[in-house]
Amino acid sequence: MANVGQQSEMPFLDHLEELRWRILRALVALIAGVVAAFSLLLRFDIILILERPILPYLSGNQLVYTHPADPFKITMSMAFALGAIFASPVLVWQIWGFLSPALYKHEKRVIIPVLIFGALLFLGGVSLAFFGIIPITLKMFYSIQTNSLTPMITAGAYFDFVVSLSLVLGAVFELPIAVLALTALGIVTPAFLNKFRRHATVICLVTSAFITPGQDPLSLLAIAIPLYLLYELSVVCSVFVYRRKQRREAARLAEAEGSGAVA
Repeated sequence: MANVGQQSEMPFLDHLEELRWRILRALVALIAGVVAAFSLLLRFDIILILERPILPYLSGNQLVYTHPADPFKITMSMAFALGAIFASPVLVWQIWGFLSPALYKHEKRVIIPVLIFGALLFLGGVSLAFFGIIPITLKMFYSIQTNSLTPMITAGAYFDFVVSLSLVLGAVFELPIAVLALTALGIVTPAFLNKFRRHATVICLVTSAFITPGQDPLSLLAIAIPLYLLYELSVVCSVFVYRRKQRREAARLAEAEGSGAVA
């Protein structure tokens, strides 16, 4: 059946040409975002904000660096991260513009809320890492310092630690979006998720053990509990998508039976 309201099918070469221009627009937006972020980092000391979790443990000192290029590398890494965030609306719009002609109307109504929901989940994971897990982990690390050791934390090591943990938790928080996609594809069902709820508890604990930098029980629970709550949220999302899918299939069958009766 033809997709109602869908654009006429484009030739393959036209698709490639459109994809090329959309990639170019996305790259231009990304470069502009990185340049704007780099300017902001030079004008405002945003790195100082990212240093706040560790400042109480430096005894009035600052993070050190061991290579002349380290400040530039750190600034560029932060500029790329912030630039990607600044350019994300344009990037999402280009992806949407390329994919939307192939989607049905009910899929178009769902995709934008799902993208917004995914962005909020990612920000939630990053916020949990920066405001919760990182301070708890640093407190645990410095609670076992001895008088025979002098901490000399390099800026590169600290920012690698902060950025990697934040990105990992942000990605892990996309679990409900992954479950939504798998449910829509018919790979998982709410009954399947309910059946393996106990297994999910163990998986959350094991995943938290891998993610937690310090391996201490407090940090582990601080990650495992939100992960399990995300699993429960995924079950709710799966039920919602599964029921909508069943209603659409029932309506399609009723329409087919009605057309057959008329014929």
